[in-house]
Amino acid sequence: MMCIQGKVIVITGASSGIGEATALLLAERGASVILGVRRSDRLAALSEAIVARGGIASYLVTDVKRRKDVARLVDHALERYGKLDVLVNNAGIAPISLLDDLRVDDWEDMIDVNIKGALYGIAAALPVFRRQGFGHFVNTLSTAGIQIVPTMAVYAGSKNAVRGISEGLRQEAGPSLRVTTLSPGYVDTELPSSMTDETLRRQGEASMKATAIPASSIAEAIAFAIAQPANVDVGEIVMRPTAQG
Repeated sequence: MMCIQGKVIVITGASSGIGEATALLLAERGASVILGVRRSDRLAALSEAIVARGGIASYLVTDVKRRKDVARLVDHALERYGKLDVLVNNAGIAPISLLDDLRVDDWEDMIDVNIKGALYGIAAALPVFRRQGFGHFVNTLSTAGIQIVPTMAVYAGSKNAVRGISEGLRQEAGPSLRVTTLSPGYVDTELPSSMTDETLRRQGEASMKATAIPASSIAEAIAFAIAQPANVDVGEIVMRPTAQG
C-alpha cells in the first residue's frame, strides 16, 4: 500500500466495472486518480464519491477512439499533479458475434476502442514516462484471448493484439518503465451491454450472473502490480472465476 501512496494514476474506462473498482481502491490507498470515460454523469458521480471518502480524484470526458482526447487526459494529469506514474488502459468493448454475421461495424468499433485506444494511451504516456525516467502501463486484456471460442474471434484478436503490443513495449521499455497485462475471465461488469447481438448479450449476462467474480478482485490485482517496488515488473496476471472452464 505504501508504494501506491502519492502515485498519480490515469484510468480509462473508469465509470463502471473494473475501472470504477480500481479507481475507488487506488484512491483509498492514497493515489491521485484521473478518470477518463465518455459518460460525464458517471465520471462526476465517481469523482465526488472518491473525494467524499477523503481521496483525490479528477476527471475528463474522454473517448479513447479519439487520440486528442487521450492526449488531453494525460496532459490533465500533468497539469494538475505534475507527473504521471501509471496509465491503466482499461477501456474496452465486446460486441461479439459469429464472423458469418458480418457485423463489420462492430469489428471496427473493437479495433478502434480495444486496440487503437490502448495505442493512443501509449502514444500519450510513453514520452512522459521517458522524460520522467519512470512510469507503468497496465493494459486490460481478457481470457478470451487465451482460450479462443466461437463468436469471440474479433474480440479475442483485439485483445491479443494488445498482448503483442504490450510485450513489445515491455522489451523496448528498458530498466525504468514497467508494463503489466491483466487478463480477466468472467467479471461482474457492464461489458455485455456493448453486445449488439441480443441473444449473445443475454447469454453473456447469464454467464456473468452464474460465475462472475466481483470487479474489486481485479482491482486488487492491479493494485498489487502497481504497489511493487520500482525494480519489480509484474508482467502478466490471469484471473478467472474458479468455476470458469
